Amino acid sequence: MATKLLALACIRKESYGDLSPRPHYPSMPKYPKGVTAQETSLQGSEAKAMFSVMGMTCSACAGSVEKAVKRLPGIKEAVVDVLNNKAQVMFYPSFVNEESIREAIEDAGFQAALIQDETDDKSVQVCRIRINGMTCTSCSPTLENALQAVPGVQKVQVALATEEAQIHHDPKIITYNQLMEKIEETGFGAVLVSTGEDMSKINLRIDGVRTVNSMRMLENSLQALPGVQAVQTSPELKKIAVSYKPDMTGPRNFIKVIDSTGSSRRFKATIYPEGEGAGRESHRKEEIKQYFRSFLWSLIFTTPVFLTSMIFMYIPGIKHGLDTKVVNMLTIGEVIRWVLSTPVQFIIGRRFYTGSYKALRHGSANMDVLIALGTNAAYFYSVYTVIRAASSPDFEGTDFFETSAMLISFILLGKYLEVLAKGKTSEAIAKLMNLAPETAILLSLDEEGNVISEEEIDSRLIQKNDIIKIIPGAKVASDGFVLWGQSHINESMITGEARPVAKRKGDTVIGGTVNENGVLHIKATKVGSESALAQIVRLVESAQMAKAPVQKFADRISKYFVPLVIMLSFSTWLAWFLAGKLHGYPESWIPSSMDSFELALQFGISVMVIACPCALGLATPTAVMVGTGVGASLGVLIKGGQALEGAHKVNCIVFDKTGTLTVGKPVVVNTRLLKNVVLHEFYELVAATEANSEHPLAKAIIEYAKKFREDEENPAWPEARDFVSITGHGVKAIVRNKEVIVGNKSLMLENNIVIPVDAQDMLTETESMAQTGILVSIDSEVTGVLAISDPVKPGAQEVISILKSMNVRSIMVTGDNWGTASSIASQIGIETVVAEAKPEQKAEKVKELQAEGYAVAMVGDGINDSPALVAADVGMAIGAGTDIAIEAADIVLMKSNLEDVITAIHLSRKTFSRIRLNYIWALGYNILGIPIAAGALFPSTGFRLPPWIAGAAMAASSVSVVCCSLLLKNYERPKKLENLEIGGIQIE
Repeated sequence: MATKLLALACIRKESYGDLSPRPHYPSMPKYPKGVTAQETSLQGSEAKAMFSVMGMTCSACAGSVEKAVKRLPGIKEAVVDVLNNKAQVMFYPSFVNEESIREAIEDAGFQAALIQDETDDKSVQVCRIRINGMTCTSCSPTLENALQAVPGVQKVQVALATEEAQIHHDPKIITYNQLMEKIEETGFGAVLVSTGEDMSKINLRIDGVRTVNSMRMLENSLQALPGVQAVQTSPELKKIAVSYKPDMTGPRNFIKVIDSTGSSRRFKATIYPEGEGAGRESHRKEEIKQYFRSFLWSLIFTTPVFLTSMIFMYIPGIKHGLDTKVVNMLTIGEVIRWVLSTPVQFIIGRRFYTGSYKALRHGSANMDVLIALGTNAAYFYSVYTVIRAASSPDFEGTDFFETSAMLISFILLGKYLEVLAKGKTSEAIAKLMNLAPETAILLSLDEEGNVISEEEIDSRLIQKNDIIKIIPGAKVASDGFVLWGQSHINESMITGEARPVAKRKGDTVIGGTVNENGVLHIKATKVGSESALAQIVRLVESAQMAKAPVQKFADRISKYFVPLVIMLSFSTWLAWFLAGKLHGYPESWIPSSMDSFELALQFGISVMVIACPCALGLATPTAVMVGTGVGASLGVLIKGGQALEGAHKVNCIVFDKTGTLTVGKPVVVNTRLLKNVVLHEFYELVAATEANSEHPLAKAIIEYAKKFREDEENPAWPEARDFVSITGHGVKAIVRNKEVIVGNKSLMLENNIVIPVDAQDMLTETESMAQTGILVSIDSEVTGVLAISDPVKPGAQEVISILKSMNVRSIMVTGDNWGTASSIASQIGIETVVAEAKPEQKAEKVKELQAEGYAVAMVGDGINDSPALVAADVGMAIGAGTDIAIEAADIVLMKSNLEDVITAIHLSRKTFSRIRLNYIWALGYNILGIPIAAGALFPSTGFRLPPWIAGAAMAASSVSVVCCSLLLKNYERPKKLENLEIGGIQIE
């Protein structure tokens, strides 16, 4: 369930038929050109077809499929479900058939098949499995291809950077256990991270269980509870996993049931400790330790080999001892080097042999193959020279034991540094996970709402509707709303909002944020994996799984890279060997300790070990991981590489008005009094009159009037008698024996109240500023004029100005009237305005701009802007707050600040420039390194790259690419934004 919610990040709440669809793309006509709805109804009834669509990775793909289908004549509706890889199409059979629709989807670049009988919309689950043993970029396509061939598997994503696979599969055909077996058959280790059922699941450790019957008894007790969906037991681990509906039950109930089961009550349940399971962080630490241990052992054996071959040969006394003959021409030095390098080659370097075997068994070649071939060539040639020296009285040869040993040592050092650096790229997720507090204070209330008792509990035991006490300085334990108290909460860790946010009764709070001063009592509404924090973690994890389109370039190269390098290596050896035999170069070029064969072998091995496919494979995912992590810390959630790649190209932004450029709710912005009345007394009368009205303008007036009261929380207004609400005009009532009328000009004229010239002028002025003017009459005399408007967001004008300086065109598209739209646009500096636009017309405008050659981003609040968000190259949902998992957008801006639009574009440009830099370095390294290793500089300069230095350079290239990506952690927003003071809305 957790993964299902994650993939629902692109899907709306409404259900349509059998699907949970994302917003449809409404820009194409429902009927063929020239055919009316009436004519269509005569042609026969509509039909519904369901297609399996393979190859979709994100919301942009779904948009492409929808566009392709909508272009066909006779299409009434098309809905694409990214999660289940399906498209549901409503069409008129007289004009189009299933085969035409299928072909249209395939023409858009996706695999499509008609599903004949669709009865179960829950037929696809998504499981995440951590993969152990992936060494380089060719491992992920190997595993993807192996899993894709398994019946029941619909989609596979394998991410090298996170070492995880995300698999969409039909649980009726293949289970996640069988998938793990398949992965292990392919030669990799598999550890389950999550299944499609993990939405509300908790692992409990049970102490006191002595027999299998005891465990079965506990399982039956839990299974009997209402809301429990499944119970899985692991007696050997003393562990019970419970899947449940959080609306009906929760972990405290399970613990209570377990503790009270059995006559002796010997069972004790606690939450299963993290880390003993399959935590990604613990695996990463273990991997770092393994590489470090391997490197240290390698160093212990390699250092003497290096000294005896490179250093001691120049120290006369020691050289004489090492050159002492043992048998025939075999020296002590050769024996020492052979003995010491053998464990490095076969014990410490065993991982390269197993990696090569697994890769070659499945018809692919990876970095391990290159290392194994290179080190084996050096080692076994050295063994050959040693055996020849021992068996011949006049053989003189040179061994290369130091080459193989030092090569393995440097590669292990490089791998250690690479794993260390890769761990830092995913720090963003670890930081997010650590935001949740360990404990919470649970309150028990009586029927009247008074606190009876307090109890400190593990925060993972919080259930829906619990009342939690949050003390000053403590973290908010779960999502919920304030029941009692007022305080300021620092939400910067979730939304990126630097200033503390005021909270009072009824306001929502987010789990993981920090309470600054007052005490709050909150009611938990979303717990565990439903919480905003858990959703953000899943969204960031999903983003880091998704491949950017630019990565396909590296994937294509990696298929041919290793075989090509092996051919180049062999060709290099052969060319130098033949040149030596045929006297193609002077004998003076050959070092004194070698012959022409050995020189050629050195060049061949250097070519083999210097080539690095890993740097290419890590170029994109590491930058995407760091970029999305940095974005999350700033309150900008970028849904993967596709969104990053789209955002960096954006040169035109379409803004919705209400809730995006403006605050989104009416506010009193000005008050003009025409009589000598004390302002707070004036508002007492007006608020008392409006208190019984449900109109949004009335609520705005009451909110403003509260500012003049000391008891701002729950003010008691004077009694209003004879209240009358006149729809579309206003209200009137008797307050403190005075007749108060609040409304528009026509209401005043109906009640024979004369409107003074001053009031007329003020109304005209407010209307010219796109504000609503409201007249207030007390005892038949106009006493004041209120101006109410939906004010422009602070900093909107500056943001539009900065976008202009970034060569990004800004356009406003709104459903509001032309007068209001033009006024708002002129205030903030937008020149192009489209007003009175319906949701589908917004999408049409986006399409028009795309046809003109613009890369378009749509910024909206995600409610009626969904069609345009889908149609745009990049959809940005602004002010999403806690509802982040259901947005149709590619980028979710947690705050309502428009400045985050600039941050999103700027960060994506920085990340993409980093990806480009990584590719330039990775490709440049191979293009320059391979010829140098092959001896291109040797004839002219005498410079030769020994294999162990080539190996060190190969290891350094991967580390340098990861470190280059890590520099993104120092990302700073544009300085123009730092100088931009986004203050509060000024009320005159």
